[in-house]
Amino acid sequence: MAKAGKEKVLEYDVVIEQDEDGVYVAHVPELPGCHTQGNSVKEVLENASEAIELYLEHAKGKVEHPMKFVGVKKVPVSKAASA
Repeated sequence: MAKAGKEKVLEYDVVIEQDEDGVYVAHVPELPGCHTQGNSVKEVLENASEAIELYLEHAKGKVEHPMKFVGVKKVPVSKAASA
């Protein structure tokens, strides 16, 4: 009896923001144009997973990763600059 192979799991970084209407918006820096939204963090993450799967299905192995997401950092800026 053949053993079932384990499915390879890919992980992508997802950036989540909340807009002025309270909607959560997410994008995947490693997959240009891959973005989605949801009414909660849980929903936007579920939608992001689906969006990534659809993106990869459509790309059919042609996804190039020219950049790797490194992170988000806060940068101090003088308050006077925003006036």
